[in-house]
This record gives sequence, C-alpha cells and structure tokens, in this order.
Amino acid sequence: MDFSINDDQRAIREGVAAVVKRFDDEYWLARDEDGEFPRAFHRAMAEAGWLGITMPTEYGGAGLGVTEAAIMMNEVASHGGGMAATSAVHINLFGPHPIVVFGTPEQKQRWIPRLISGEDQCCFGFTEPDAGLNTTAIKTFAQKVPGGYLVDGQKVWTSTAQVANKIMLLTRTTKLEDCARPTDGITIFYTDLDRTKIDVHRIAKMGRKAVDSNAIFIDGLFIPDSDRIGEEGKGFSYILHSLNPERILIAAEATGIGHDALRRAAKYARERVVFGRPIGQNQGIQHPLAERWMALEAAWTMTMKAAWLYDSELPCGAEANTAKFLGARAGHAAAEQAVFTHGGFGYAKEYHVERLYREVTITRIAPITEQLILSFIAEKVLDQPKSY
Repeated sequence: MDFSINDDQRAIREGVAAVVKRFDDEYWLARDEDGEFPRAFHRAMAEAGWLGITMPTEYGGAGLGVTEAAIMMNEVASHGGGMAATSAVHINLFGPHPIVVFGTPEQKQRWIPRLISGEDQCCFGFTEPDAGLNTTAIKTFAQKVPGGYLVDGQKVWTSTAQVANKIMLLTRTTKLEDCARPTDGITIFYTDLDRTKIDVHRIAKMGRKAVDSNAIFIDGLFIPDSDRIGEEGKGFSYILHSLNPERILIAAEATGIGHDALRRAAKYARERVVFGRPIGQNQGIQHPLAERWMALEAAWTMTMKAAWLYDSELPCGAEANTAKFLGARAGHAAAEQAVFTHGGFGYAKEYHVERLYREVTITRIAPITEQLILSFIAEKVLDQPKSY
C-alpha cells in the first residue's frame, strides 16, 4: 500500500489551506461567542469550489473520492475553526449521497449544482428523541396523499436548521408493526424546509456554537412526489451508502483538530519559561505530547487505509469505524493535553485550546457512539454474538 500523497492530493491540501487561513483564531472565537453561522467562511469555500469535491463532474463537482475529501477536511480542521469550520462544509460531501446514487437525472440536475454553489444549504432530519441510533424505531410518518405525502413528526440534533433552506428527511411510510423487517417501510425525501410547517428550536450546547443543532417539530408538511428519493420504503438501505464515508471524514476532522491543539501546546512548551527553563525541557511535559503525536499519526494512518478501501470499492466497515473511534479518541486526548500543557492559561479563551477541546468532544459521541463501534467490531471482526 502506498502511503505517499500524490501531487493532486498535495494541491488539494494547499488549496484548502489557502482559503481556511484567511479565517483566523479571532474569527472563530467571535463565532464561538456570538453563535452566528460562519457565512463568510462557507461562501469562501463554495467560491473556491470545495463544496463539490465529491460531487459528479457533470453537475459541476470535482468527482473525487473519500481519500481526497478526508485530506480536505483534515486541513479544514487544522487551522483553529474546529468542528464549527468542518461542520459548515462537511454536510455537503457525503450527506447528499443518496441523491447522487439514487436520485433521478432531473433531481440531480435540480439539486446538486445548487449545493455545490452554496445557493442551497441542507439540514438532515434523521435522529429522533425516542429512537437515537436505533433508526428503524423512528416515528415521523409520511402519509401518502394525492400528488405527494403529508408528514408529521419530530426530529432532534438537526444541524443547520436555523440557516438551511432544504431538508433531507427520513420518515416511515409504513408503520414498524406492519413491516416484515424493521428496516422496511422507511422513505427518504429531499425537500424545501417550509418553516410554516416545521418549527425549529435551537439546542444550547457545549461546543460548535456557530453551527446550530435543533429540535424540529413537523406538522402537516406536504412533500411532492418529485421530492422523494428512490423507491418508497427503501430509504434505510439508501442511507447506508453514506455511513462509512461519514465515519472516515469525522476521523479526519478529529485528527486535524488534535494536530492543531498539539502544535499550539508544543509552541507554548518551547516558549513558556518557568524556573529559568522552558517547560518543554521537562520530560513531564515532553512525554505526554509525544504520546499524543503518536496516537494521532496512528489514527490518521487508519483513516487513510479506510479511505483507500472505500475508494477501491472494497469492504471497509471495520476500518471506517475503527478510524472514527481512534481519531476521535486521539483528537480529544491531544486537545485535553494541550489545555494541561498551558496550565492556567489553557483555561483562558485567548489561547484557544479550551475551545478546541470543547469542539472535538462531539467526535466521540456522533454520528455513532464508541460503545456501538466496539459492539460492531466484536461482532463483525471477532465473531462474537450480537449484544444489542
């Protein structure tokens, strides 16, 4: 396996960095304070063409793979924006994948170019309060009516619903108790976010304040037949296509934040003098930082392996989940150590590491918990009985 970065991939990293570096620590600190969506950053990424890196070329995208997307998102995460920066653009990469794979030519032409240009912003209504990661237990229901569907229900942790004009919505079109299998009867739509029928409530949260998370309440939303993706009742299988890429991208982002925090900690350790010597001269400071670097590099290697497998159309479920697990753990540990290395100043906003620590924490929780990943590896790799 070739671990080298080719010229095209190097150009991606350099091109992304050129955009991201225009938005400094103070920009992201301000967004952390005011909670405003980073519109200028989102616009800059769209104008540079990065929102379409994985989209088909015939609709204005670059048509590249998850390897290139992971390199891009790792770079986005590495310059102070944390998950606020990554989440502002991440949703464009593989979230709309069901449209690319299962949409009609008319749907693709209608939707994809507007996502690439940034004209449309999409939120995702998948998770529900009483279902969590048990997607088959969702209750939001789309009742067939002439010309379309009438939807009622509730979703939670719907990111960017404050600013989005589109929503990708997962619903039941057949009640669970009437299905032969739990995965049957689920249908996916991509439609206008009609705020007269969808009530959006922002969730105050620990980090990533600039990219809103919401509880949404849907009451009598009409969705035309033309906004249904694929066949009715097949939606569960459609969303599976984007799960492994999403895990790989989260791993890339978490390691990017970890390396950012580690660079800040190493710089501070070189410059901070106590008792007549830089604190970085003390092995008590050096060794934890060295361990964090090793963990980040190991996680990044697994991330690239998972991306290579996916792009080679080989099975990658175990590797993608492992990359997400290791990347999130390594990124979180690096940010935590950066706070500790700064001592009291690590608790101060002006040094930014406390913000990175808060930002990276979400990667250990979403889009799948560490416990489910461990259960998946035990069952699928180690041939243990299913535990849930």
